[in-house]
Amino acid sequence: MKPINRLKILFILLFSTHLATAQHLTLSNNLLYDASLTPNFRIGVGLSQHWSMGLTAGFNPWPTDNQAVRKWKHLLISPDIRYWSDSVNVHHFFGSNLIYSHYNVGGVTFPFGLWKSVRNERRQGDLGAIGAYYGYSWPLGRFWNLEAFAGVALGYTSFNRYKCEHCGTKIGNKNQFFILPQLGLSIVYNIPGRAVMSSEADMSSIPEISISNEAEKRFEPVLSYVHERRFQLQLKNDTDFVESYSNYTPYLNTPQTKNIKGLFVYFGVGNSKLYPAYRNNLQTLKRIVDLTRNMIADTSCIIRKIQIVGFASVEGNPVYNQKLSVSRAQALQHYIQQEVNVADTIFETVGAGEAWMELSDSVQGFISKGYDNGIDLKKVVDIINNVNDSKLREKRLRRLDGGRTWEFIRNRMLKEQRYSGLIKIYYDDVPDKNAQIINEASELLTTDCSDCHHEALRLLSNVRDDERAQNALGVALWLCGQHTEAMECLQRAANHGDTAAMQNINIIKKQ
Repeated sequence: MKPINRLKILFILLFSTHLATAQHLTLSNNLLYDASLTPNFRIGVGLSQHWSMGLTAGFNPWPTDNQAVRKWKHLLISPDIRYWSDSVNVHHFFGSNLIYSHYNVGGVTFPFGLWKSVRNERRQGDLGAIGAYYGYSWPLGRFWNLEAFAGVALGYTSFNRYKCEHCGTKIGNKNQFFILPQLGLSIVYNIPGRAVMSSEADMSSIPEISISNEAEKRFEPVLSYVHERRFQLQLKNDTDFVESYSNYTPYLNTPQTKNIKGLFVYFGVGNSKLYPAYRNNLQTLKRIVDLTRNMIADTSCIIRKIQIVGFASVEGNPVYNQKLSVSRAQALQHYIQQEVNVADTIFETVGAGEAWMELSDSVQGFISKGYDNGIDLKKVVDIINNVNDSKLREKRLRRLDGGRTWEFIRNRMLKEQRYSGLIKIYYDDVPDKNAQIINEASELLTTDCSDCHHEALRLLSNVRDDERAQNALGVALWLCGQHTEAMECLQRAANHGDTAAMQNINIIKKQ
């Protein structure tokens, strides 16, 4: 086929595409194809809500110097058809294309080890192929999209082979099938001018706000970014007991856990039954339940772990006290579960045994206050820190000062060690899907693409009960021709203080 005939075919195809200007048109440039120094473009036209067709052309006349050994001259023409899962030029698409190319290539190293023989010889011929690909389109603004696709084509080529030199000797010809990878990263320009969809035309019979098509086209809406909701505590005092799950560590009964903060409830001597009326338990239990219930109800977070630790005072058998501390922790867990629906797997319920470290802290507190009643409290700290066996430790404390020191400890400190407590609630943030949907739809509404507007309306219909969506929903309804419902949404948003909605109402009234 002569080059002039190929150009005629290209002109006819471009002209036939131009006849479709009543539909939505796009122009795009494949940046990856540009990287091979090949000027290229694609013109696309929407056929229906889900279908589009297009024509890609690329032409590389370089090098123009006929003396050059390295050549990458070619002409490429590729018509295609695409199916869009949402609507034309919106998100996912699947395509099929035909490829024709006349080429004169030699001394070129292709990526991925393709066509290695071309590195050492020149080939001149024609190829044809049929391919399939998948892609995705991102809106960048009112008239722009970014588009990526990847696929594969199966083709047949016929070419002459020459030595890789100027006017190299012909060394043969060959016909062969081949597999061709397809990759693209394109910048897409949406040519202004929206088509009137059938659904818009149907709305004309409904009495609504009178507005010309030209005025509707000129409507440039005001859209604001919706920030995602993040979990926030209702009471600042609760920050000591709530933490991100990324910081979670299992409870370890080590010196590093001294002075641990928590919401503690208390028990009687040798008892693991939880009495709300005992001491200030009722107030603490209400706070624990309210905190847990509020976090479960909050859609911006999910509870991953509730950490509860039980303790026993230091008098008595250490083995029995260990079991008692576990029972006290379980008692608090069961109380929470009676009030709030929380699965067992969420709880980390630990018995820490005898509260020796907490006793040491209490003694240190009396020492720091200068307490002096004929009792040497420093000896108590020395025994706790240096005697490892808990039974022997207790015996020595009981014998100090003829039992006076132990009496003081039992009356003033041990009752504060018979407790269990909520140590931490660990949570994960939950993505604000409504905000993500609203922002995605708002991006679509900034384009001049009618199909994009209808896709935005479809997305926003899923979150229409969210007050944050009302302005964008009103804009989408207006651009889709549903003016009465649009004004209701915009007014609803304005009544809630949405300044963008107020601006949109004023813009519409001035038209």
